[in-house]
Amino acid sequence: MVRDAYYYALPLLAAAALVGWLAAPLWALPAVLLAAFFLWFFRDPERTVPAAPHLLVSPADGKVTNICRTTFEGVSYLHISIFLNVFDVHVNRSPISGFIRRVSYQKGKFLNAMNPASAEQNEQNLVAVEGEGQTVIFKQIAGLLARRIVFTRNLGDHVERGERIGLIKFGSRVDVLFATSAGIQVKVGDRVKGGSSVLAHLTAKSQLVTAGAEGARQGAR
Repeated sequence: MVRDAYYYALPLLAAAALVGWLAAPLWALPAVLLAAFFLWFFRDPERTVPAAPHLLVSPADGKVTNICRTTFEGVSYLHISIFLNVFDVHVNRSPISGFIRRVSYQKGKFLNAMNPASAEQNEQNLVAVEGEGQTVIFKQIAGLLARRIVFTRNLGDHVERGERIGLIKFGSRVDVLFATSAGIQVKVGDRVKGGSSVLAHLTAKSQLVTAGAEGARQGAR
């Protein structure tokens, strides 16, 4: 469990005890339920991280909402967006092993994370990890409810694939940018788990799979 859970839950439990003592136990129930929610929300389950080389794992739990090609700072990348709702685990993990070569925090808006404009306009933290002959960029993007991005590593740190590197509180989004030569292993609509779900093989031939393309293939069978 992330320690932030205690920052939210303990004051609520104290308030519940006070209300229950001054009024009646029933009046303390809302605070107890809210404290229980925070303890559940900040859960941090262990994950089995794939050991094979050249794999890109998901940096977050959530639903794949977009797969496309994009250009960032003049370089072409494959781009996967993952939407985290309030019920998902919000701990973020490194998608590859390597060294953190860039950390850029940007203040911004709090648009709904499903809105494509949120990738550029929302509060976010951009991280570039260099390793295994690749540079992978991922963005922690705040959403409509998310009001704080946490990143626990520093520039120059070495991280392992699947290692915990931070979290985004409440609903949010994570974008991953990587080499166009990679072979994508997920499609739009898939649910993924941070640190354990493989998003792509970084040395395989690229193949974009969207919800529409997948449906067309299934209909042709």
